[in-house]
Amino acid sequence: MTTKRLKATVNPALLVWARKSAGYDIEEAAAKLNLDPDRLMAWETDGDEEAPSIPQLRKIAELYKRPLAVLYLPEPPLAFQPMHDFRRLPEHGARRFSPGLTLEIRAAHQRRTLALELFDEDGEEPQAFALKTTPNTKAEVAGAAMREALGIDYKLQSGFRDHLTAFRAWRSRIEDLGVLVFQASRLEESEASGFAYWAEVLPFIVVNSKDAYPRRTFSLLHELAHLMLHQSGVSDGDPDAPRPPSDQRVEIFCNQVAAAALMPRDLFLAEPIVAARGAGQHEWSDEDIRALSVTFGASRDAVARRLFTFNRATEAFYKRKHAQYLNEYRAQKLRDKEKNADKTIARNMPRETIANFGQPFVRKVLEQYHSARISLSEVSGYLGVKAKHIAGIEQNLGLA
Repeated sequence: MTTKRLKATVNPALLVWARKSAGYDIEEAAAKLNLDPDRLMAWETDGDEEAPSIPQLRKIAELYKRPLAVLYLPEPPLAFQPMHDFRRLPEHGARRFSPGLTLEIRAAHQRRTLALELFDEDGEEPQAFALKTTPNTKAEVAGAAMREALGIDYKLQSGFRDHLTAFRAWRSRIEDLGVLVFQASRLEESEASGFAYWAEVLPFIVVNSKDAYPRRTFSLLHELAHLMLHQSGVSDGDPDAPRPPSDQRVEIFCNQVAAAALMPRDLFLAEPIVAARGAGQHEWSDEDIRALSVTFGASRDAVARRLFTFNRATEAFYKRKHAQYLNEYRAQKLRDKEKNADKTIARNMPRETIANFGQPFVRKVLEQYHSARISLSEVSGYLGVKAKHIAGIEQNLGLA
């Protein structure tokens, strides 16, 4: 005798909400669940006649990254405010966020909510974010204001000497303004370079950890410009991508502000390599561009574009270099992938956790633990690591 499986008594609207809020369409979700799309659609539209079994509902909850109990709610919960999409125009119809991007946005919101709760537990008020600008402000002026607020001068910047050090320094100073900065590991490089959420307290920036460090630094400053405009949204950082006119204006402005903060006009033109050539459009060697890249902590592509912006190079030169550097980057990524194909790369979970979550957030969680307000298992859950790694995290932060 075959035992009939119990059906899960859930509101079909919860299944629709969970799927869409996870970034899946019917076909994608059905494929992940090893189901016929028509069957999944039936579960979502006719709860009286069709419903998943309890084991099937568990698989759905796991795929959509939701607690099983949430799917038993009588009505879908209110979602967080959706991000504006500043990325390039789609080839066909409206764009949607991938499951990876959707999950990263959701996770960042959850971390911010947790941080707010931890501040409240301590009876503290988070630092208010005070920087602001408008799209009518000249980009060089807005970039200078950003740079001044971050306390970055030429002596400090030119002393970084490598792109990782530069990224960490810019990030740390942005965090000092009261901004949470996270890194996302589930984004494809082609989908988004970063996103930002504006709020009066604890706004956040998320950058793509798959990007090279110079691009991450530029994304940090680009997203910070969005926060100065009091805007939330997802960006891909491509200055030449086609977008709706209103979005194009904002993205161009944020790119220009980021470039102005990273490579201020006066400092850039006064740099000996540039000043020696004088006014006029020139050809520049890769050695010169690489040297400027190291000095300012910018990508070679960003340097070439700055030379074009200041009429020190032709548009044809910039486009040629843009294509060259893009091809070189892709070739290097392919070589790295082939080189590491058969290797097991050891992960340093304490360093990885701090890099992805940011020191301010991690420190706040650990403060609550040492004050006996949360347990070790809660720390593990909040930081997404096994309890055995907490001591290493404390050591990396100098707390042990």
